[in-house]
Amino acid sequence: MLNYILSLPFSLSPHFFCNLATRRGAQSQLVCSGCRNLLLYPVGATSVCCAVCNAVTAVPPPGTEMAQLVCGGCHTLLMYIRGATSVQCSCCHTVNLALEANQVAHVNCGNCRMLLMYQYGARSVKCAICNFVTSVGVPTTTTTEQKFNG
Repeated sequence: MLNYILSLPFSLSPHFFCNLATRRGAQSQLVCSGCRNLLLYPVGATSVCCAVCNAVTAVPPPGTEMAQLVCGGCHTLLMYIRGATSVQCSCCHTVNLALEANQVAHVNCGNCRMLLMYQYGARSVKCAICNFVTSVGVPTTTTTEQKFNG
């Protein structure tokens, strides 16, 4: 079943989406694979044709968990199936690392104290604000050694 759905800009209020879904029945949303507009479509559709660019975007199977990330190359919002390890941007073709919440850690920048996020296993992280490189690797002494030496 191919559905032609009007593309909607992101600038519409959330109330518009709620009212539209209430009037038309159960709906879901996805990002157009062509022009990156947000598309609303009826639940049960298998693909959606964008009314702006005519690109046909496949609808993920029911029960598929989706996740989002912002492309590191062009800052476009990308939607992908949860569990993917990398996502290629259809706009700038940058391959983005898709991290789950339990695969990242946080540290404060050693210079400006900005909270930074980094992948577990990284030895250092560079602050995007001040360009300072903060070391986050495993300390040279273990906790038990510190207890006995302190």
